[in-house]
Order: sequence, then structure tokens, then C-alpha cells
Amino acid sequence: MSFKHFLPQLSVLVKRSALTNKCVLQCTTARMSSSGPELHEMMKPLSWILGKWKSLNGEGHFPTIKDFAYIEEVEFFHVGQPNIQCCFYSSHPESKKPMHREVGFLRLKPNSDQVAIILSHNNGVCELEEGHMVGQEIKMESHTLGRLTFGKEPKTKKIARVFRRDGDILEQVVSMETSNTPMTEHLRIKYKKVE
Repeated sequence: MSFKHFLPQLSVLVKRSALTNKCVLQCTTARMSSSGPELHEMMKPLSWILGKWKSLNGEGHFPTIKDFAYIEEVEFFHVGQPNIQCCFYSSHPESKKPMHREVGFLRLKPNSDQVAIILSHNNGVCELEEGHMVGQEIKMESHTLGRLTFGKEPKTKKIARVFRRDGDILEQVVSMETSNTPMTEHLRIKYKKVE
């Protein structure tokens, strides 16, 4: 096959890539702008979590793996809808190589303290967690987990997560249950608010 055969496909890919970058730039500009949309009334009880956060430290451990350190950037932002979007980007503290990624949405049940998070992970896991918010603390546990049919063993069976804010520090603790290990703390990290 000749290179010319791939040119139309490459052209579409470049156009899509340019469009994606444009959308990301517009999205970033919209959420960074002080003239952006107002926070949806239903999400105001969660306004304390909004912003960009950078880790001070991150520790990971689990009985089946070697302990590790990581750094992470987290962003909670909105576009005026009744949800808060979130992105978690972790990296190796020395090499800065990307590690785990999660993207999703926080939701509140109207007129209640019930909170849900919907997350998609780069390792092929999708989860729905629900729980409660008290003050500036959220505790949630997954009730639905989906995974790739060709995902690696052991299977993740349940995830529990706590967010806790104290001043400009946000802490996240993640526990996990797999097909080999009962519910055990897996990640603990503190972030400082940077925006």
C-alpha cells in the first residue's frame, strides 16, 4: 500500500486532533475565566472542593505490590451544569512519567447530603461511588464497577474513597478490594490548592 492511500485518513486525524486541542483550550479558558458560568445552585454545597490542587505527597501500598510514592494534580471545575467535573493525573515523583489517570463527575442528590462520583480510569475500570458529605468531608463507596473483559487479574471488586479538606489542604484516601484481597487502604495523598 502506498503512503498516498493513508493521506485522507491522516488529514481527518489531524483535523480531529486540532479540533480536540481547540476544545481543550476553550474548556480550559472557560473554567479559568472569572467571567465563566455561575456554579449551578444544586452544586453550591460542594463549592469547597473546586479548584486546582497539587500533591504534597502521595503514598501507595497494597499487600500484592511493592509500596510506591507518586505525585498528582487534581482539578475540580464546572461549566454551570448540575455536576462538577474532575480529573486526576498521577506521575512518578522522579521521572515524572504518567501513571494513573481518572476523569469523571461529582453529583449531588437534590436537597440531601448524598454525593456520587462517576469515574473512568485509564486501566479499563469504570466506577460509580455513592456516599455522604458532612461539612468538608465526603465518604463514598462503589456500588457498580465495570472493567474490560481483557483486563488484568486480580479484578477490582470495590473502591472506597474519602475527600477531606482542612484549610488549603485536601486529603484523599482510597481503599480497594480485589478478587485476592479484602478491602484495604491503597492510596493516601494530600494536595495544596494552587488555583
